[in-house]
Amino acid sequence: MAHSLSAKKRVRQNAKRRVQNRARKSMVKTQMKHFEASLSAGDAEKAKEQYQLLVKKLDKVASTSTMHKNTASRIKSRMARRLNAMTA
Repeated sequence: MAHSLSAKKRVRQNAKRRVQNRARKSMVKTQMKHFEASLSAGDAEKAKEQYQLLVKKLDKVASTSTMHKNTASRIKSRMARRLNAMTA
């Protein structure tokens, strides 16, 4: 257990940040599931719309320190490839 005041504060900060980070990652994963569901349904218009929402959420999460920018970029690239393969 933390003894110093600064260590106690650090514990509080980490707990708050963990909750925020988990919520952000959950939001991204949920959007990825919506995108994949529209891909498997074969609806190109809905898939494109869901992809745009996914990109928006990934960029928002990558702007914080929750997710690295390259990780978000890699996910966007993979999903774009899947979208292009479906529409082609």
